[in-house]
Amino acid sequence: MDLLTTSALGLGAAWASGINLYAVVLTLGLMDAAGWITLPPDLQPLASPLVLSIAGALYAIEFLADKVPGVDHVWDAVHSFIRVPAGAVLAAASFGQVSPEWAIAAGLLGGTLALGSHLSKAGTRAAVNLSPEPFSTWTVSVLEDIAAVAAVIVALFHPLVFLVALAFIVALTLWLLPKLLRVAARLFGGLLRWVRGAPARGDPP
Repeated sequence: MDLLTTSALGLGAAWASGINLYAVVLTLGLMDAAGWITLPPDLQPLASPLVLSIAGALYAIEFLADKVPGVDHVWDAVHSFIRVPAGAVLAAASFGQVSPEWAIAAGLLGGTLALGSHLSKAGTRAAVNLSPEPFSTWTVSVLEDIAAVAAVIVALFHPLVFLVALAFIVALTLWLLPKLLRVAARLFGGLLRWVRGAPARGDPP
């Protein structure tokens, strides 16, 4: 891969991992196994039957958990400790054949991108779950899966287009993230008060 495609692959895989890590691993691994692409050497283990089997099983679990309000928040909370490091590793591995310096820099940037997309997903999901529409969670979850897979595919086959789109997404994330986190904080605060049995703000004592 040339440097442009490698950059798009590493950053794209990292960003998409913050949304759905297992979909990213499956997409990359299956495409390499089918011969549609050739992954960098450090990412080729993704095409192994063992990795694909585990990623497939975890994706199936996430597919169900991510569509149940409340359960999706717990799943996202647990994956705060999985998606971000995995995004950093995928980005670093993409540059493993370039140089150690590039790999370290890519890992740092990849982890930051994965954190940003993960927090955006969690904040968006909190806002969506406040909606009375029961199908909102399902719809957003499916769109997130599609976005993760599409990001990887576009990064591989149209790297320049992806990098331009990623710059726009990062700028939008920086603008939206504080608002989404405030919504998430209100939701989690309400859940915490409910668990403790305390009245919500504004309720009679």
